[in-house]
Amino acid sequence: MKIFKSAAFLLLSTATVTTTAFAPSSSSSSSITTSTNRFSCSRLMSRQQQQHDDGEENASCDDRRTFMTKSTSSVVGAAACMSSMANLASPTAANAAAYSMWKQVAVPFPDTIYDIDFDSPQHGYLVGARGAFAETNDGGKTWEPRSFSNLDAEEEINYRFQVVSFKDGEGWVLGKPTLLLHTKDAGKTWERIPLSPKLPGEPSSILALGPSKAEMVTSTGAVYITENAGRNWKAQVKETIDATLNRVSSSGVTGASYFNGAIINQVRDKDGAYLAVSSRGNFFLTWEPGQDFWIPHNRGTSRRIQNMGFVEDDIHKGLWMTLNGGKLLISPKEVDLNASSFEFNEADIKTGGYGITDVRYRNEKEVWAVGGSNTMYVSFDGGKKFSFDKSANNIPGNLYNVKFFKEFDNMGWALGSNGLLLRYVG
Repeated sequence: MKIFKSAAFLLLSTATVTTTAFAPSSSSSSSITTSTNRFSCSRLMSRQQQQHDDGEENASCDDRRTFMTKSTSSVVGAAACMSSMANLASPTAANAAAYSMWKQVAVPFPDTIYDIDFDSPQHGYLVGARGAFAETNDGGKTWEPRSFSNLDAEEEINYRFQVVSFKDGEGWVLGKPTLLLHTKDAGKTWERIPLSPKLPGEPSSILALGPSKAEMVTSTGAVYITENAGRNWKAQVKETIDATLNRVSSSGVTGASYFNGAIINQVRDKDGAYLAVSSRGNFFLTWEPGQDFWIPHNRGTSRRIQNMGFVEDDIHKGLWMTLNGGKLLISPKEVDLNASSFEFNEADIKTGGYGITDVRYRNEKEVWAVGGSNTMYVSFDGGKKFSFDKSANNIPGNLYNVKFFKEFDNMGWALGSNGLLLRYVG
């Protein structure tokens, strides 16, 4: 049986490593011990100021945060100009609009926004393409550009920051090309956690779980937990997806024999269960804490899977699936996670063919879907029937992500291209 090894995942070239890997006869855990020299970032600067002041010497590092920011009025003005551009084609005139429940918030850059997270109702960060990184201290009403002093301007702009996660003042940022940053003081200082090329697949997600604790997932389905801020990582899945599919390829999972080793759209529910789609979109997999391997499932349709997620952020309450052509399917509750196929019901949503990129449950009844050409849809019956929302109808671009923070009065955010950030106003 092919197994995940924990070999040298987070090291510098000078690191000392002790590695213990899984073996069939060993215990169900593996770990790595990493001793590294880490880069520290003890102050943050705005990207604009950093670019204009390349010739000036940086002030000495200290424990307090020193931000150097510029006025972003020109950027905000450009965003307003973009908002007034001619209308893109929207689904259908019949759909166009009874609702407008979101309001655009200005951000200090025009780049795609990939993720947003808060560690209090007032303090949060968002990340995006071309090194986009911004902070709010007023609950998201205004955003200020930030940068990392251990990444120069030319280096930072090459990164696509895809994930940001905070809990109790401790945070992580994950970027591509592979980059992992960590803070223990709500972003006042940051350190760069080195990642080894021997990591199985590329890191695709990172989740803050508390003091010095985080969970990381890779594009091959490896799941790791650290309890000491990245010095040691413990594997949670014994068997690689490749090895699992070799065992079950003859058991009726369509497309398993074409698996190329990569999964996409990995998402985690509130209790630690994962859901992922094969890179070809022809089947999906689930995993729950304590299981030795991922369980593959048929998609039940000939259309390619675009994205998947959980009903009310709980794998046991059901799954949703978006398909090519703007289709949305939702499973009945109480799904059998050991079954090779799931039953799905098609939602009544008139997308006009625009693809749906993300779906999120605000509560049991209110469900939001977002997609291409900044289309937005809302359901008030748990996902059976959706209506069109025109909040972003006159803004060019695409929406990629929608999130609600139940712990902070259920505030909601929708993220998209061209620096588009929408706040839920109800």
